[in-house]
Amino acid sequence: MLKLNLRKSILAAMGTCATICAAPSLVLADDAQDIKQLKEQVRQMQQKIDRMSSGQGTGQSQTGTVAPPAPVNQGTQATDESKRKETPALTFAGITLYGTVDIGVEYVSHGAPLSQLWSPGLPSFIQSFSNHSITSVNGNGLSQSKIGISGVEPIPGIPGIPDLTGIFRLETGFNPWDGRLVDGPGSLALNNGKAVAVRSSAGDSSRAGQWLNGVAFAGLSSKTFGTLTFGRQNGLMLDMLTKYDPQLQAQAFSPIALSGTSGGLGDTQSNRLDNSIKYVLQVGPGRVAFIHGFGSAGYVPQNSNEFSFGADYAGFSFDALWGVVHGEVAASSLSAAQVTTIQGLGYNPSNTLAATISDNTGYSLQASYNAQNFFPIKFYAGWERIKYNNPSHPDPVGTIDIGGYVLGVVNNTAYWTAGANGLRQRILQISWVGARWSVTKDFELTAAGYGYNQKSNAGNGCSNASSGTCAGELADISLVADYHFTKRFDSYLGVNWSRVQNGLAAGFLFTSEYSPMAGVRFNF
Repeated sequence: MLKLNLRKSILAAMGTCATICAAPSLVLADDAQDIKQLKEQVRQMQQKIDRMSSGQGTGQSQTGTVAPPAPVNQGTQATDESKRKETPALTFAGITLYGTVDIGVEYVSHGAPLSQLWSPGLPSFIQSFSNHSITSVNGNGLSQSKIGISGVEPIPGIPGIPDLTGIFRLETGFNPWDGRLVDGPGSLALNNGKAVAVRSSAGDSSRAGQWLNGVAFAGLSSKTFGTLTFGRQNGLMLDMLTKYDPQLQAQAFSPIALSGTSGGLGDTQSNRLDNSIKYVLQVGPGRVAFIHGFGSAGYVPQNSNEFSFGADYAGFSFDALWGVVHGEVAASSLSAAQVTTIQGLGYNPSNTLAATISDNTGYSLQASYNAQNFFPIKFYAGWERIKYNNPSHPDPVGTIDIGGYVLGVVNNTAYWTAGANGLRQRILQISWVGARWSVTKDFELTAAGYGYNQKSNAGNGCSNASSGTCAGELADISLVADYHFTKRFDSYLGVNWSRVQNGLAAGFLFTSEYSPMAGVRFNF
């Protein structure tokens, strides 16, 4: 009995210390109300410790440990979490505050003025508006700057599920060079009516200025029965890219991160799915996952489904995916003529965009091999095939897109319809390889190569730059050095080179560029 009481006293002291240390602002309380709140928090901690020491009422073992939640697919965690080293969490009462600030300086040989809203800031791989050289402060090179909170709470007393927990995550991304929330569609709207040669950097995105433009979900998790979550969540393809992209979705050095085409199964807005339900189950070395996005025909969003499965064995890891997204939106800036048209319809150019709508089907195989038993290098490879079709349920002019933007010019017939419009099936294939070398425990070198190959969907089967429907190619190569000074703070230096040809170069001012960037990153 004396031994048990001593253990309880020690745990109580540790709990009180943890309460005060985890919330330093509490010890600065200078009025009776703050002190009263502190005492109440200590009392609640004492009650938890009493239950832990007795092993009763919490679904815990007699050692007093809490079963952690089941592993969730990587993309539902902070998107750069696999890249950074383990850092002590800022956690209190089951709630964790986390975030990233990533900022540096970039030179782009053919660029455009820094965006106020687009998260890549500058076109680190060649875009249609890439024009003159530019040097600027830029951010989000290795990781999206963000802030978020997450929570895990054990749920005791459920028969047959002793490790059940309730979980949630809320996250938003921002641009560290101006402090604004990321808003891809907003960056496009700022270019409305402008000629390509005078546009600022911009691009579509699933982050559209929402207060929580990352993820916002809650659900239940169990190591035995898996994780079920509801809300705004990363699609499974984005989850896989977070794991298998050699540059781990670094926007300054990975085209499949900057453009979002790959993660969204053809269009970037579907990287994250609103109104979705997601299930992830890990069984031994194997795993399966499914996500369904709820939607309505002729509105944004329409419905979507993605399914993946994979396994890990002897240093190898692989995943395969199939997905279909109905009513995908590829938003773009309005031309001067289109601005005149939408004004005649009563729409405001400041929040109106053009859009191409499609039903997309995607397949992907991705793998990695960690050769740590032989040398400290990890290898990556991936392949994706995307088919574009006209939407089975067209979106009308005036449809409200994500972020509240109005689609004032809508194209529902840009792609193939069997035997109806003389076009061919548009197919885009994306592939990549790369390796990450841990030179020391604090220093990493990563090299990666990416390729896009578009099959001609023009009726004449063209393979030149006369039209965006012609066959075309993109090649991209990147090299990055990353040094960790501490667990939370690292610096990086890298360069990206890209080139487009034929149909993928249609309407471009230039067809190649290089873009070195140096930056620092703080994770908490």
